[in-house]
Amino acid sequence: MRQPDFNNLLKVLEGKNPDRPTLFELFMNGPVYERLAGRPAPDYDSVEYIVFLAEAFAAGGYDYAHVRASEFTFDIRREAKVTLSLNSGAGITSRSAFNDYPWPDPEAADYTQLEKAAPHVPQGMKLIPIGPGGVLENVTALIGYEDMCMMLHDDPELLQDIFNAVGERILRYYELAVNYDIVGGVMSNDDWGFNTQTFLSVEDMRKYVYPWHKKIVETAHKAGKPVVLHSCGYFGDVMDDVIDVLKYDGKHSYEDIIMPVEEAYEQWGNRIAILGGIDVDFMIRSTPAEIQKRCRAMLERVGDRGGYALGTGNSVPEYIPQENYFAMIDVVRK
Repeated sequence: MRQPDFNNLLKVLEGKNPDRPTLFELFMNGPVYERLAGRPAPDYDSVEYIVFLAEAFAAGGYDYAHVRASEFTFDIRREAKVTLSLNSGAGITSRSAFNDYPWPDPEAADYTQLEKAAPHVPQGMKLIPIGPGGVLENVTALIGYEDMCMMLHDDPELLQDIFNAVGERILRYYELAVNYDIVGGVMSNDDWGFNTQTFLSVEDMRKYVYPWHKKIVETAHKAGKPVVLHSCGYFGDVMDDVIDVLKYDGKHSYEDIIMPVEEAYEQWGNRIAILGGIDVDFMIRSTPAEIQKRCRAMLERVGDRGGYALGTGNSVPEYIPQENYFAMIDVVRK
């Protein structure tokens, strides 16, 4: 086990070269966490679970752990499945439904679990809270993607009100989370698009989505902490905005069929930290030796230019063979 040192990740997010190769992941999965931590997972949404995650991330060679800052979330009325339609379970398609929806209060949630977990987090490590989904993700889930597209034309005022209701609550979640010393930065997790385009036009992204992301970034930076955008989909038309307008410190989530991380690093790596990127499909289908070869080649590509941390293109679901995941992290652990 490497001794965690959050300064390595800070250097990556500043576009610098860390003292040693650095790992970055959105999340792994239950069996991997338990294997890394060496014990069964405790109850979710508890101080004990945060400590468990910190132990697992540290054992994996990470300098941080992604956690939920509190139990705050939106009531998304659809059945939880591994895959689902972006149109399923949605209910806010009218003004009356908007008024009747039980909007959650982020201030009613308990954020002190971060403070209570802090003494038990491995020395040198910091926690990075992730959101309860993102602004666009939650709006899409509450309305349904097709109905959201119709609402753009039929009732833009209602759509704006829904974005505001979601955005102001997620913003408040981050405002409350960044106040804790154990928090080293935040992750703004919000999927924005398909393989070929963003869910909304760039113009509509700028109107409805960007204002809240800009405030989330400003909140983190005001607290002196970096903020990373995790977002899936095509980013060719919006990456300049992510860097120059929203001013994110790092971007996570890459797919080979959209743009391999090697190309993303060459195109944007001198302007924003590029995180992860070893494609999930590649991680599933390749041999451990092939995975290690690509990981080493990526680290050699970066060299002393900095601004890169190794990890998958998205996350580590259970269908990635464990030996493949460990082959990737062992490139920097051993």
